[in-house]
Amino acid sequence: MQFLRIGYNSVSTSGKNILSRHVRDSVCSLFAFQFTALSHMSTSAEPVVIRVPRRMQEHIENVKQMKGRKAEKVNTVKPGKLLIMSKNSQLNQASGYTLGKFEQPTLASKGWKHSKSFGDYFVINKTRDVPPCVREAVPEENLKTTSKTITFKSLNLCTDIVEILRRDNILYPTTVQLQTIPKLLRGCNVLCAAETGSGKTLTYLLPVIHKLKGEIGADNFRVVAPHTGCVVLVPSRELAEQVTSVAKALCHPFGMKVKVVGGGRGVGNIKLAFASGPPDILVATPGALIKALRRHCLSMTELSFFVIDEADTLFDPSFADMVQTILTHAHIASSPSQTQGPGRKAQLVVVGATFPGGVGDVLSQVTDLGSIVTVKSQMLHFLMPHVKQTFLKVKGEDKLLELHQALKAAEQGNSAVLVFCNRASTVNWLGYMLEDFGVPHSRIQGEMPATVRAGIFRSFQKGLVNVLICTDIASRGLDTQRVKLVINYDFPESHADYIHRAGRVGRAGGGGGGDGAVLSFVTHPWDVELVQTIETAARRRSVLPGMESAIRKSAPKPDTDKDPES
Repeated sequence: MQFLRIGYNSVSTSGKNILSRHVRDSVCSLFAFQFTALSHMSTSAEPVVIRVPRRMQEHIENVKQMKGRKAEKVNTVKPGKLLIMSKNSQLNQASGYTLGKFEQPTLASKGWKHSKSFGDYFVINKTRDVPPCVREAVPEENLKTTSKTITFKSLNLCTDIVEILRRDNILYPTTVQLQTIPKLLRGCNVLCAAETGSGKTLTYLLPVIHKLKGEIGADNFRVVAPHTGCVVLVPSRELAEQVTSVAKALCHPFGMKVKVVGGGRGVGNIKLAFASGPPDILVATPGALIKALRRHCLSMTELSFFVIDEADTLFDPSFADMVQTILTHAHIASSPSQTQGPGRKAQLVVVGATFPGGVGDVLSQVTDLGSIVTVKSQMLHFLMPHVKQTFLKVKGEDKLLELHQALKAAEQGNSAVLVFCNRASTVNWLGYMLEDFGVPHSRIQGEMPATVRAGIFRSFQKGLVNVLICTDIASRGLDTQRVKLVINYDFPESHADYIHRAGRVGRAGGGGGGDGAVLSFVTHPWDVELVQTIETAARRRSVLPGMESAIRKSAPKPDTDKDPES
């Protein structure tokens, strides 16, 4: 048998299992040398040495590697709907494609810090038609074949409450309501972490009204002095008015009183809320509630429920001290057994999407953190899969024209639009510019009196105006089921702000939950950094980074007063 020495490789002239026929023929054609001629050479002849270029050697190695991988399964993507659609079609990502655990995605926004990227864009397409929190109803023809259809009646709520919901065509609980309401009915302290628009207001109001209605009908209730059974703490007057309207609609058939005290009004208005006696349910902002407590308008010693709504805002440093002061006036239970019978204590309900690090420090002073049951929705901190989200890299001087074009398109569909700015001054300036364009609109920003803001928002909800320019004061908790388009004129300053703004569309109970869209203008380099993390989360189908959804207690601080020599 004769051998060829090719570079650093020896090749058998038998042609078996060393080189493929393709590589062997390539070598022969390159050097015009027939392998069959070598097979008849004398065994005593010297080996023939052929120098093969490095490129040919690399080609040989590649062929051998590909031959070894032939049996491996290769992930292929069938043509279909796109998850990511960008200006450069090579950066598109199909909805059926899944990134590997260690695979680094190629971002459409990768070069957006460069000045030449203006005009570029990418779109995160929706992959669902309804919000993830909505449980699809079972068709009537399938009810007989379904073992059990879960309705609000299945949650052991009283028949009267279920009937009120049925009249409003609210038949099936969302996933958050399904998980949380039974725990509240059992007397547990609950932390409910769920995405915006998932029905959190009804989640706590329904069990509150159910239990207060039962207490009012009890025999021992008549010997107890009139008292407030539930306090709902919210960060803004607009949200307070909204929660109050929902609570009144539910409580009216039972003769229960609901009152609201909010910021922006004098002490006289606060006292007026308690003139006819303590309400069964009080909805309040922190500043107004502290004023009521200091003037002894309200006693919280007989509470059955204390609810903290939009906890990510209320536990922010601007509100945290007031919330801590308010909690010292309430007797919070540490176990379900303490919520029953004479001398009962109040159940604590904390509702929100993100929770700052100081939440555990505040709550640990009024209850046992171990007693708090955490309910977390499956899609918490994920980008909403039922809302189309567009990111446009645009120069600052071009944003106004792009906004005008988007508003003209929305006007043709008679759609309600929220336009978010980061500063009150930008809201005012943008309003003047839209007036010059002849675009009807309203404005809401934090420097306005609370009563004025509330009136403007009510007119927007009623459809008297379709465009509302606002700061992030309108991004927390407000009911915006009319809104079909959110425009981030200024890109939000954090992931939490983006989630809350985008959550103003595609809300549960909004009818066309999958019709919402978000358009974001990206201008500054610091905007690009946030956009890239959002795009990465979308491509990986993962949560946004840096979002908290659990109560954490800070580590104990070192004792600085201790003598270092001791």
